[in-house]
Amino acid sequence: MSLASTSPPITAQAVRADSIGYLAQTFAEKRLPLQVLRSAAGYYIGTFDDHDGPCSRESFEYFPSRDAAAKALATGAWTQRSHP
Repeated sequence: MSLASTSPPITAQAVRADSIGYLAQTFAEKRLPLQVLRSAAGYYIGTFDDHDGPCSRESFEYFPSRDAAAKALATGAWTQRSHP
């Protein structure tokens, strides 16, 4: 008898629909909201943990401005990364 979970694996579409980070959920087991963040490379869509700081860069793209990243987040016009 197996004790393995029979729950299906979480999908990028499911977490995106909930506006949480797929990579944060999948690889860090943290349920964090998607938000616009900034790095030296530019603005991106990612997650932030109040205790640990930036957790994941979810978007493949970097955006030239906060407004461009916020628009992409609001409209879904960004590409989800599949691995950290």
